[in-house]
Amino acid sequence: MRYVLRLIGLMFTAGAILFLVGAAGAGFILWKYSQDLPDYTQLANHEPAVMTRMHAGDGSLLAEYSRERRMFIPIQAVPKLVVASFLSAEDKNFYKHQGVDPEGIARAGVYFFKRDKGSRPQGASTITQQVAKNFLLTNEQTFDRKIKELLLALRIESTYTKDKILELYLNEIYLGLGNYGVAAAALNYYGKSVHELTLAETAYLAALPKAPSDLHPFRNRDRAVDRRNYVIDRMVENGYVSREDGEKAKKEPLNVNPRSLSPNSYAAGFFAEEVRRELAERYGEKKLYEGGLSVRTTLDPKMQLMARKTLADGLVRYDEAHGWRGAIQRLDITGKDWGAPLGEVPALGDVQPWRLAVVIDVNGDTARIGLQPRREPSGQLERERETGTLTNDGAKWTRKPVRQLVTPGDVIYVEPQDRGQFRLRQLPEISGALVAMDPYTGRVYAMVGGFSYDQSKFNRATQAMRQPGSSFKPFVYATALDNGYTPSSVVMDSPIEIDMGPGQEVWRPENYDGKSGGPHTLRYGIEHSKNLMTVRLAQDVGMPLISEYAKRFGVYDDMLPVLAMSLGAGETTVMRMVTAYSMFVNGGKRIKSTLIDRIQDRWGQTIYKHDERQCVSCDAEKFNGQNEPKLVDKREQVLDPLTAYQVVSMLEGVVQRGTATVVKEVGKPLAGKTGTTNDAKDVWFVGFSPDLAVGVFMGYDKPRSLGNSATAGQYAAPIFRDFMKLALADKPATPFRVPPGIKLIRVSGGTGLRAGPGDPGGFLEAFKPGTAPPDTYSVIGAGGTGVSPEADRAVGSGTGGLY
Repeated sequence: MRYVLRLIGLMFTAGAILFLVGAAGAGFILWKYSQDLPDYTQLANHEPAVMTRMHAGDGSLLAEYSRERRMFIPIQAVPKLVVASFLSAEDKNFYKHQGVDPEGIARAGVYFFKRDKGSRPQGASTITQQVAKNFLLTNEQTFDRKIKELLLALRIESTYTKDKILELYLNEIYLGLGNYGVAAAALNYYGKSVHELTLAETAYLAALPKAPSDLHPFRNRDRAVDRRNYVIDRMVENGYVSREDGEKAKKEPLNVNPRSLSPNSYAAGFFAEEVRRELAERYGEKKLYEGGLSVRTTLDPKMQLMARKTLADGLVRYDEAHGWRGAIQRLDITGKDWGAPLGEVPALGDVQPWRLAVVIDVNGDTARIGLQPRREPSGQLERERETGTLTNDGAKWTRKPVRQLVTPGDVIYVEPQDRGQFRLRQLPEISGALVAMDPYTGRVYAMVGGFSYDQSKFNRATQAMRQPGSSFKPFVYATALDNGYTPSSVVMDSPIEIDMGPGQEVWRPENYDGKSGGPHTLRYGIEHSKNLMTVRLAQDVGMPLISEYAKRFGVYDDMLPVLAMSLGAGETTVMRMVTAYSMFVNGGKRIKSTLIDRIQDRWGQTIYKHDERQCVSCDAEKFNGQNEPKLVDKREQVLDPLTAYQVVSMLEGVVQRGTATVVKEVGKPLAGKTGTTNDAKDVWFVGFSPDLAVGVFMGYDKPRSLGNSATAGQYAAPIFRDFMKLALADKPATPFRVPPGIKLIRVSGGTGLRAGPGDPGGFLEAFKPGTAPPDTYSVIGAGGTGVSPEADRAVGSGTGGLY
């Protein structure tokens, strides 16, 4: 008995010693690893990197920008089914343990000893441990990291609620295909919000955290389905769903259809990139890609598609008139599957319905072509091969038979026609831009900066500095009308010589047609774009004053006050010109062009809005018979409203009788001005309806002539016409608004004097109060042909001929 008691005492002592040693060892380990633990309290203020989302004016999603595709969703908004699927897949005892799951550790230990050699050990990390690892630690597989993970999990559990920990997890976890968090994964895998997910879909998302790449929905479909079904079984076992529903869900296919979001859906690549640049400049790259901004743009998707179509049609129309330049490249397809090499040729994504094709064979006047195979959601080329035919009818514009145009192996662009027939296409060398804007607010409805954004990111609407040519003349005439001239003022249209000073050639500007026509009214001068009249008028008004008006309208920041600038010899952008013209039609109010209506931060607070008007009495708690709220418009008046209307009326004459009569086809009240520069290197048309301002530009990126006889009326104005036909199709024919104070008096078109009863050329002209048609006939610039250097010291070196 004594021996037994001694043995028990010895065992107790040994046990005590072992306990003390173990406790001391554990204490030492805890002390050692607690010294450099990350600060877990930072999780309380954690703001995950969330993608910025850009919306069109109608709310449709236009683009997303992020380094990690993530949308934050609070735990209160996560459906119970989603929570149940992740708990079943990752940590069924989450709401029971204190950060570490002894049951899970024991289960993993048993599996470790029973597993097959070479297979991976089973994890025992709780959701809390995964939060500790993902937020505060690295992914290295070491015991040191594991101990720190355990310690952090215990501390996190003692500090935060279970719901907060689960919220962090569900918004941070990586779920494959570039998606972080359940909200982004639901949208990008299935095109749904988390509330719309089915049982099978939630189970697949919950299966992904273990090994997203191993469970790829296309490369490893069978393994993905097995793991999804395993999660469904665990949900049934844990009582979240019925066995019947579980079995039904297991029979469903994965149904993954990755969402492909691109501004090309609206042909809005240039627009979206311009907004992205502005956001980066305003807030910095970090906030743009991680700040979760919500950006409501001004884009009208329907109008954007109209703009893209009409500009592209105009560029192609010009390009095709100058002949076929040949195939894009050649492929060796002899005895091979032509689809595979053709599938590797980069295709522009924003030129639909154009398709890349390869010429398979040519037989007489018919070529058999193979279309570039489309790609499946997995990224693999489709196995199906589409073919078609290209006949002489489809290449009629080249004025050559098909057999002289293409040979087998040529890669070309084609456009589908009827019954398997295709039309030959080529990417135009010439480029251009189109901007459509609300003239009262500066909101840009549509912007196209070239033929294809995928081909060239350079935005000709905002980045290309080009000469506006005669489209600048309305600002010369506006300056004159605002300073004592009337539309009936008469200016001499005759040759003029300007002495440039010692050692320099005399500048002799010319009209486009090389002729001069004697004295004419200001209206005639702008309607027919007379250079000689404009130079004489600018010399009479004074270039310093015109320079000030150009700056006031925002056409130039600081225009040289030289006479050549009156003919549009400076450089500006399409966006600036459309904004400036908008101030004519809106009654002379300053506006700022914008592509953004409003920006909200990740919490929904508005941090920017374009509309700066103040709403007086809009914050009343309730209605007590007070006056209705009023919006206070404090915008600067850059031009007298009456002068603005006079310019509008004269520009309406450009369409009715002048250089842009092609625009009359629209059948609605329209006004605008053509602009063709020296050697026709740039052609413009900028104009407006009463509620829509539009500017069109065409030219080569490396400026060269569009042709000896090229004019804006021939190339730019038809694009404006085609766009306005579409944009105004369902709009009434609203006349331009006449401001109070304008007097409409019938005048003679030839002299500007008051018209007699039987004057066949008479029409109504707009006059301000205190002005009227002159009683006597007088001509500005009738005193000779020369202008001395003292009259204009720095005229510039332009050659004239701007139209």
